[in-house]
Amino acid sequence: MTSPVDLVEQFIARLAPLEHTANEAWWAASTDVSDEHEAARVAADVALRDALADADVFAATVGWADIADPGLARQLRVLHDRMRPHQVSATTRDEIVHLEAKLDATFNAFRAELDGETVDDNTIADILRRSDDVDARQRAWLASKSVGATVADAVRELAHLRNRSARELGARDYFALALETSELDEERLMTTLDAVEHATAAPFVAWKHADDVGRARRFGCQPSDLRPWHYDDPFFQSAPRTDDLDLEEWFGDADLVALTRRTYTGIDIDIDPALERSDLLPRPGKSQHAFCIDVDHAGDVRVLCNNVSGSYWAETMLHEFGHAAYDLGVDPHLPLLVRTMHPLTTEGIAMLFGRLSLDPDWLVQIAGVPEDQIDAARPALARRRRTALLVFARWVLVMTHFERGFYADPDADHDTRWWELVERFQRLTRPDGRHAPDWAAKLHVALAPVYYQNYLLGELVASQLQATLIERFGGVIGRPEVGAFLGRDVFGPGWSVRWDQLVETATGAPLRVDAFAAELAALAAPVGAADR
Repeated sequence: MTSPVDLVEQFIARLAPLEHTANEAWWAASTDVSDEHEAARVAADVALRDALADADVFAATVGWADIADPGLARQLRVLHDRMRPHQVSATTRDEIVHLEAKLDATFNAFRAELDGETVDDNTIADILRRSDDVDARQRAWLASKSVGATVADAVRELAHLRNRSARELGARDYFALALETSELDEERLMTTLDAVEHATAAPFVAWKHADDVGRARRFGCQPSDLRPWHYDDPFFQSAPRTDDLDLEEWFGDADLVALTRRTYTGIDIDIDPALERSDLLPRPGKSQHAFCIDVDHAGDVRVLCNNVSGSYWAETMLHEFGHAAYDLGVDPHLPLLVRTMHPLTTEGIAMLFGRLSLDPDWLVQIAGVPEDQIDAARPALARRRRTALLVFARWVLVMTHFERGFYADPDADHDTRWWELVERFQRLTRPDGRHAPDWAAKLHVALAPVYYQNYLLGELVASQLQATLIERFGGVIGRPEVGAFLGRDVFGPGWSVRWDQLVETATGAPLRVDAFAAELAALAAPVGAADR
């Protein structure tokens, strides 16, 4: 009989090249949409999932809790959770792979039609950030949602397939299965969401009211007349620009690669291996989003971006290379199965570094903004940082609650549900008479399912880590000791320990909403109040 040790070694030797091939195929399909790349991606995904469906290997992982060796037990637990969703029929697996690939190709190739021209997401974003022409803004917003009608039926079909798989495995639905296999307790998650909703409700409502008054004045209407296209991005997921802070003045001609490199070099983290392999500029036939991928868990880490000048992509670069720094920093001597990390901890690091684009020290030391300009802008920067946390938290509440309901019943009237959640959490007024699958325009619903909670939990991780770094080292920028701490206590362990254990060990406390709420309160205080 094969021992657990031999089983793991033999299976990983089989799995590693399949995973490498699948990651390479996914990268190719994301950077250059073609029938050839889509077919290669499908074939690679099918081969990988067929291996993960091995019933004999899966049966051997079920007893991971009885293994005396904690390192081996951990590997078996991780392997068990990774294999469990694939213990369904080959037909179901193949249907899911083909439909996911088709949707991915659709999103990657899609460019909206606006005023008779084909435009990319950056063009729509620029209109929503800058234009005072309400009709033009409305047309741009509607164009941004047009992909939803194209993919909605396929996304519902995919949800049914995922649910069928989950129920075959004894789970309530795919939402529940996804949490179970990522070491997240659903009851604890929903309690945390409720705590975030409570912590952000009053400050968000107050900010939104004041912002709407100013926004209505800008567009010559009443606050009650404001609709989603009056805001600065298609999903209202980031802080809008304000008259008292022009970030583009500082980022308009910035070298985003140089800024990103200086940020990480300053804390003694080398991201050059990832920069050299990355694809950072927009072009037709390429995914319009941003992501980081660890292709082989042996140093081949890549980032995809679509950089144009401005603060948005400056923040995105810092965020995505936070993922890259984490991937590169995992102990290379760990067994391959745990030479990665939990999604919420890597999101925590990405959020931590993404926030730096609004940090006064970063703007002076890394971006080279004159110190007198930053001193004058400190109150506005604090307001912007607080707004960014509030707006994004409320947006994640929409997404997570939506997906929970979506998998509870994929055939429900989600066109209506979506706007009920948007009105509840984001306090936007739905367009008059609109009944369309605007939810399906969000790529994550189709292709990164039941992932969004990791962004919100990542924000909590970022706040808790940030408080720890300030307490121990006085901040982040230009402090090599910060890089050493992160490498040792956060990156290095990979997934050899549970996410909650890692967070508690690194910060000295279990993950809670406290640090996030304290950060909101501190940013609301007058600048310098803590010193008086």
